[in-house]
Amino acid sequence: MAGFRLSKHYTMPKEQLREAAEGLARQLERQHGVRSSWEGDCVRIKGAGVDGELSFAGGVVDVSVRLGLLASPFKGMLQAEVQRYLDEHVS
Repeated sequence: MAGFRLSKHYTMPKEQLREAAEGLARQLERQHGVRSSWEGDCVRIKGAGVDGELSFAGGVVDVSVRLGLLASPFKGMLQAEVQRYLDEHVS
């Protein structure tokens, strides 16, 4: 199973970080048809061939995504999209 992992340090307030994470989840839902659900400070993303989570604690945002066989060809595009979103919305 293919996938990727990203992390980024943050100093912004937790409330703003949660809003940014919610924005990313909404964007992925619209563009890729996945579903998201929150468990504490972790948002889980599930869809056809995609299983991931974004969590934040201790000053670090951690994104972990697993891709099934059919979604694997889109790894580079998805990874770049998530990285770009983190760079633009997380500080």
